[in-house]
This record gives sequence, structure tokens and C-alpha cells, in this order.
Amino acid sequence: MFDKILIANRGEIACRVIRTARRMGLGTVAVHSDVDAGAQHVLQADQAVSLGGATPAESYLRGDAIIQAARDAGAGAIHPGYGFLSENPDFVEAVEEAGLTFIGPSARAIRAMGLKDAAKALMEKAGVPVVPGYHGADQDDARLSRAAEEIGYPVLIKAVAGGGGKGMRLVEHAGDFAAALASARNEAKGAFGNADVLVEKFVTAPRHIEIQVFGDGKDAVQLFERDCSLQRRHQKVIEEAPAPGMTPQMREAMGQAAVRAAEAIGYSGAGTVEFIVDGSDGLRPDRFWFMEMNTRLQVEHPVTEAVTGVDLVEWQIRVARGEALPATQQDLGLKGHAVEARLYAEDVPAGFLPAVGRLDLLEFPGDVRADSGVVTGDRISPYYDPMIAKLIVHAPTRSQALQRMGRALDVTRIAGLTTNLDFLAALVRQPDFAAGDVDTGLIERNLAKLKGPEAPGPEELALAALAALGLDGAAEDAGFALWQPLEWTVRMVVGGGGPAGGREVEARVALPGPQGAGGQAGTGTRARVRLAWVDPAEAGEAKDLLLETRGGQWWLDGRRLDRQVMRHGQRLTVTGRGSWILDVVDPLDRAGAGAAAGNMIEAPMPGLIRAIRVATGDRVAEGAPLAVLEAMKMEHTLTAPRDCRIAEILAAEGDQVEAGASLIVLADDDEADDAA
Repeated sequence: MFDKILIANRGEIACRVIRTARRMGLGTVAVHSDVDAGAQHVLQADQAVSLGGATPAESYLRGDAIIQAARDAGAGAIHPGYGFLSENPDFVEAVEEAGLTFIGPSARAIRAMGLKDAAKALMEKAGVPVVPGYHGADQDDARLSRAAEEIGYPVLIKAVAGGGGKGMRLVEHAGDFAAALASARNEAKGAFGNADVLVEKFVTAPRHIEIQVFGDGKDAVQLFERDCSLQRRHQKVIEEAPAPGMTPQMREAMGQAAVRAAEAIGYSGAGTVEFIVDGSDGLRPDRFWFMEMNTRLQVEHPVTEAVTGVDLVEWQIRVARGEALPATQQDLGLKGHAVEARLYAEDVPAGFLPAVGRLDLLEFPGDVRADSGVVTGDRISPYYDPMIAKLIVHAPTRSQALQRMGRALDVTRIAGLTTNLDFLAALVRQPDFAAGDVDTGLIERNLAKLKGPEAPGPEELALAALAALGLDGAAEDAGFALWQPLEWTVRMVVGGGGPAGGREVEARVALPGPQGAGGQAGTGTRARVRLAWVDPAEAGEAKDLLLETRGGQWWLDGRRLDRQVMRHGQRLTVTGRGSWILDVVDPLDRAGAGAAAGNMIEAPMPGLIRAIRVATGDRVAEGAPLAVLEAMKMEHTLTAPRDCRIAEILAAEGDQVEAGASLIVLADDDEADDAA
């Protein structure tokens, strides 16, 4: 028995565990890196212990330091959350050897499912259907290539120790196999310390449906399914329960298979059995196959909690304290429909690149569940996953749940950095998804329409221009004396791309004096804003808007402009139904920025230079790989923007670089010849 637990994790999952532990009357201990010293999970816990460092290896992966922290704080148990050490059997054994309780499965169960190849062999023995593929120990390139040919393309290369889409590559043609294998192995080695892979048949109309299981070391129950088919880069974006189109027969077959899997390894605690389902002809009991078992709590567990009424963290704690399963299978049922959306700091148009920075504003609607580990003023660090929050809604029907989620995303307010908020809002309204016609390729097929609004409208641009001048409230609030007409010109780049990229708009803002055609001091403020795109090819007609303030807010044509504008340095974030980032152009910087435009390959985010693919003097074609940057646990390939020569290489493999760091200098052929 224990009355205090240490949470060996950070962010939203640590905060979520703390909430349940507090409700159960248990004391809580947080651990943190130097970067997270002021993080929300630290502030919410009863005690906090510093692990030092910044990277996971220097902090949250230090099992010995975490165990010592638990001892020093008087905690009798450790909850691992998910990620980090949650599926590390050596850590589980060390916890138990220290006389502490690990709130999760046994080391033996984790090892049984830890390597995908061995897990699939075990599942076959337990009567659980598995995907056709090669799971052998021979990791020779030629053997794996031959296996792919035997299975038949397309195939998936997957890290045997992997998860979260890392070390996974889809290969559709034999000629692409060698490069994909090398990339998958490299990413797997960096993420898991194990470069071994397996090769599986890729299901062409796949759905990702998983079953939540819970065991006490002997018996297990299943808490029904979650559909996690909406993915990008093999990482889940939106999850829901129950799965669209699920039949009683299919649910029974999958549930029984999941329970067999859990009981085959004597599973204790919360776990998830993941299946790949062929959805080309509806959901059929003979068309689902075991992929892997996650021997931990899942990120998407709140949707199961919403439809079953179960607190899975409470169940974890109770079973870890020696209690029997809190419910029998007959006690469990489904009620309504739940949807979860993962809100990330990432640049969707740039290929979902992770973003870092300060959250100048973060507000969620009060009528939905928002699991988050950050608040306004916190920073998204380059050292950890860039998740901001999970929004979870529950309603009697799927259509009502999607409607609630759409509204929740519309009224969520975020400023200060780029996020996938607009992408999520578009995704929940995508016609195929709304109709329940889902598979793992839906996002990729519809990506062009899901990237959110391409440009802000005149209302957003006008408010941004006013904010750039300090006039986003009434002019009198900004300290301007309106005894004479005032006029300014502001140039802004839409898309947060800086002066070297994006679409540029010019806004001429005029505040008429008391004799002008607009208003009088003391009776409210009027502003005339004239907008025009700078590029003649897209300029069209200039837009003229006449805005006025009422009660400190701007109105247009009798409508209150329900938008918020936040400024951080030269960057503006406009939020409303949609969000946009604009950079205010400093005319003094324009000449310098233009001189290097198009000639410099820069790091799009902080990261590690994993590989340099070119040498000085090389001629490369547009789209050719130049360098590989590892950031946020993923590899990102930087490519040539045009046919050119490599003039100079400024970075080396193994360098840790900051966002915007110059990496490679490009030159056209004639420029390179002149330099020679």
C-alpha cells in the first residue's frame, strides 16, 4: 500500500495523473528538467524534484535519479505516464528492486510486447490474427529486400522497438527500398537505441482501430475500441470512440482477440492492443490483424473514459495497490460518442514541422475537456514533444460530437506561435470524415484542402495593421491626440514567413481629425484602412474599410469584429474562426533580407544535423536532398529549391543548430563559375 506517488513524466499526462491522485487523497511528487522548472506539472504537484539538464537523456530518462527522487520524497510508487520510461522493463525491475511499486505492467509483459517481431510470434500462438510480413532476426539488407519482394509491394518498414511512427517508412516501389530502409534504421537507432526493423504488407485501405484492455496480472477485460485512423506521418491526429461503422460482431471479435493477447502475457494495468483493419468492404470480423500492443496508458485514453465513465488512471492505481479488477466485462458498456483532437505547435503548410516559442495566449472553451500541460506565458521547448493540449468532447451521437468539436476548435484562442488549430477545425468538417468514411490515407489525400485558410480576409488584415500601430484598442487608449489627421503605412507578410517569403500586403491607416470625414474626438474613434496586395499579379482591387470603436472594440458595418490580435516583437497572431500569423516588415531590414533570398538553406527549427548529402561544387536538381535535420524525435530532409550548385557548406554532421541557422549556400551555375 502507498499513499504518495511520483510521476516520472511531464506535461499534460503528468497533470492528468496528478488530478486523479489528488481526488483519491494521494500525495504527488513531480520531477523536472531545468527547462521545466516552472512547468505546470511542477506547480500542481505537492512536491517537486529537479533532475537537471534539458534533453530527455539528461532528465526524464534518468531512471536511477527518478528512483532516488521517489525515495527522498517518501513516495511509495511511480507512475510512468506514457513515453520516456513507461515501456522500459529494466526501469520497472529497478523500481521494484528499490522496494517501490511500479504503476503499470510487469517487466516480463513489457518485454513480451516490446519487440514487434517477437510480439507477433507470441500473438500467433495465442490465436490472434497478425499481418503477413517478415519478422526474422536476419537484418541483412539483401534479406530484408528479398522479404519485401516476397510479401509484395507496397510494404511497411517498421522499427521492431518503435512506436509513434518513428522508424517507420512506407515503400511503394522496389527501387525506393534501400533508401527507406537506411532512413528507418537511422531514425530507429536514434529514438530507441535499436536499428532492427521488420517488413509488413501494407493494407491499401487501412483503418487503425485499437482496443483498450485492462488486466490484473491474470484476468483482463476490454473497454471497447477507439478509431485512430486519422494520422499524418503515422502519428495520430484525431481519435474517437466508438469506431464509425462498427458492428456488434466485429466489436466482439476484436475485443476477444485483445483480451487473449493481454491474458497471454499476464498483463496488469492499462494497455492497448492495436489492429490494422481492411476497411475496403466495411468492417468484417475476418479482416483485422494485430499490429502491436502498447504496454502503457495511451495519449487518446480520454475518449474511452468519456464513453465508458471509467477513470483509467484510478484503475491503474487501484490495481497497483493490490485490488482486483474494478469491474467485470458485464459491468462495462458504451454511452454516446467521444472525439479527441491533438493540438500541436507545428507548421502545417511547411509539412507539419514542429514549432517552438512562447504562448502569448492560450484559452479553451469552458464546456469541453482540455488536457494540457501549458498555460498562457509558457514556452513550447525544442527538447520535447510539441503537443499543446488534447481537446475532448462527448455527445449522444457522432454528428453531435463532431459539431461540438468544431465549435470548440473555433473558439480556442492561441497566439505567439504556429499551431495546427485551423487544420484540426478543417479536418473535423471534412466531408468523408464527417460521413464516417475514414482510413489512414484520408489526410494525405485531402491535405491541400485541410491546411486552413490560405490568407486572412480584409477584417483580419485591418485589425492586424491597427495592432501593428498600437491601435488594436481605441486610438485614445493608445495615447494618440486626435487634434489633427494621422496616417501611417504598414507592410506585413502573411504566413509568418518573414520578409523573404509569404504574401505581402500594404495597409494604409488613416485616423481623421475632428474636422475629417470620420469622427470627432471624444465620441469614439474611426479608422480608414486601405488594403492592397503588393504583388501586382494578385493585387486586384484595393479594399477600403471604415472601422469604428464602441466600448473599446472595433466594429465594421454594424458587426463587432470578434477577433483577437496578439503582438510578440514583429510577429502578429490574429485569432477568431481561424488563426493567422503575420510579420510586420521593417523597411530597414528589407535590403539585407532580399540579398540572400533563395541562396541560403536554413534550419527551419532547432535540431541536430544528422546527415549532409552533398559536397561543395556538386550540381543538384530541384528537390534533391541536401541535409537531414533531426528535431522533435523525427527526421526532416531539407531539399534543393531549384537546379543549382552547392557553393558552400556551413554545417557539419553532428552539429546542434538553432532555428534560422545558415546551413548550405546555393549558387546558380554562372555564379559558381565566377566564384571559381
